[in-house]
Amino acid sequence: MSTTLNIALIQSNLYWEDPAKNRKMFEEKIDTIADRVDLIVLPEMFTTGFTMKPENINPIEGHKTVEWMLQKAREKDAAIIGSIISQEENNFYNRLWFVQPDGGMSTYDKRHTFTLAGEDKVYSKGDKKIIEYFRGFSFYPLICYDLRFPVWSRNIEDYDVLIYVANWPKKRINAWDTLLKARAIENMAYCIGVNRIGTDGADFEYPGHSAVYDVLGELLAYSEAEEILYATLDKEHIENTRKKLRFLEDRDSFNLIG
Repeated sequence: MSTTLNIALIQSNLYWEDPAKNRKMFEEKIDTIADRVDLIVLPEMFTTGFTMKPENINPIEGHKTVEWMLQKAREKDAAIIGSIISQEENNFYNRLWFVQPDGGMSTYDKRHTFTLAGEDKVYSKGDKKIIEYFRGFSFYPLICYDLRFPVWSRNIEDYDVLIYVANWPKKRINAWDTLLKARAIENMAYCIGVNRIGTDGADFEYPGHSAVYDVLGELLAYSEAEEILYATLDKEHIENTRKKLRFLEDRDSFNLIG
């Protein structure tokens, strides 16, 4: 089994509340990615932008997007990650999907809904973490505002890679840059952050700053442009650094409640 994993991060503008256009746009971008890539990461709410009016989106669009993700994962022989609006009965969720090329899927509902934008009034929050395993690596995927809460991301499972998908605005981008690096260092894990660019339908501007940090907080990839970023994760880097420095052995023991 290979000890490396090749990843692609798609940093893009989004069509406001238009799933069909966004799927087409991301399909064109994904089709340009080389076959050697194992994991493709898309932004938060990649089919709509960060809308607080999920009722504007036909519920069938969520099912269409998941089927589309499955199809592209099979075609590229790569896992695909991104969050979309999902509806169950009368509840809306900002739900991340982790889709694998063999058809395996798992989901994570955003734990920390963004109260400043009223997300907590529109979307139901999740209460469960997921750790996903793929090609020799373990992943802990999270969504945007979760980045500000280190207890929720604390590496008590010895995961290898922490992933944040986001619509993080320009006015607070310094926090994004700082916290991504901090999450990598404190958890001794690769930390990946994928943000969007452009201006959304609510006139919020997004500057990108998608990035990949290694276990020591060294920057491996970064961009402020509309482009696809690439990086290679190395399992031996994780294992050797943790064995040498052993910081995780001194972490506090606790259980998450509620």
